[in-house]
Amino acid sequence: MPLVNTKEMFRKAYEGGYAIGAFNINNMEIIQGIIDACAQNKAPVILQVSSGARKYARHDYLLALVKAAERETRLPIALHLDHGPDFETCQACIDGGFTSVMIDGSSLPYEENVALTKKVVEYAHPRGVTVEGELGQLAGVEDDVNVSAEDASYTNPAQVEDFVTRTGVDSLAIAIGTSHGAYKFKPGQKPQLRFDILEEVSRRLPGFPIVLHGASSVSQEHVAIVNQYGGQMPDAIGIPEDMLRKASSMAVCKINIDSDLRLAMTAGIRRHFAQHPEHFDPRQYLGEAREEIRKTVEHKLIHVLGSAGRAE
Repeated sequence: MPLVNTKEMFRKAYEGGYAIGAFNINNMEIIQGIIDACAQNKAPVILQVSSGARKYARHDYLLALVKAAERETRLPIALHLDHGPDFETCQACIDGGFTSVMIDGSSLPYEENVALTKKVVEYAHPRGVTVEGELGQLAGVEDDVNVSAEDASYTNPAQVEDFVTRTGVDSLAIAIGTSHGAYKFKPGQKPQLRFDILEEVSRRLPGFPIVLHGASSVSQEHVAIVNQYGGQMPDAIGIPEDMLRKASSMAVCKINIDSDLRLAMTAGIRRHFAQHPEHFDPRQYLGEAREEIRKTVEHKLIHVLGSAGRAE
């Protein structure tokens, strides 16, 4: 099948009580690791590209790799722009073969966010592309997103009906306590998602797909490997997987995962060079990194998202 948008994916996920994994991609090995796990576990998937990744890997290269993955597996695959910063970037991705885009106007005043999001929707929908908007701001740093804890804000449930109605978005990213990057919480601090906000949003938007950003769990195994072989990562605490699984069983239809993949890849490469310092063939160390990504994604599909076996 050709690349798909997220509309039918999310309908099935909402009705089935699971979430689609939205994994950030930057190069061939990351794409292959994700796709290998999804193919082996028959899972639909969203491959998403940040503005930074698009600049790094180049639009046409990433598009060709994602299309190759679709041809090889025939899985339901959506190609999504993550945190589109402006209309022009969204427009370029829509015209350039993406099947879904996010316009992130969450840092703008409410009315400006509505206007910008509506503009993207009006351009995307006639072209068969779905649009994700955002209300509320997550703390943390990831690529072009940099929000301090002081500037972060939970989503206000009282705004969601108006926002969705006026913009026409197909899904909504909300802030309920997740955050971007690996360093989400300090040691000893207990992560806690605001399920009361999620429940109220769901009540106000029955059947509407909700998105969680900043939802990496931060594997302590991978942190330990990185530090064992020369790293200096401080203690990193992510979102507990049982909380993410609970969110997946509710209205959350898309969960974004990026930092976990970066950690898996880095751990694989560091371990490889520590054990084989004589190697200089990229196929050797990147092959090991790809396998770490595959195992990480497989774990997410089965134990967090509940999307294994859901591809048709």
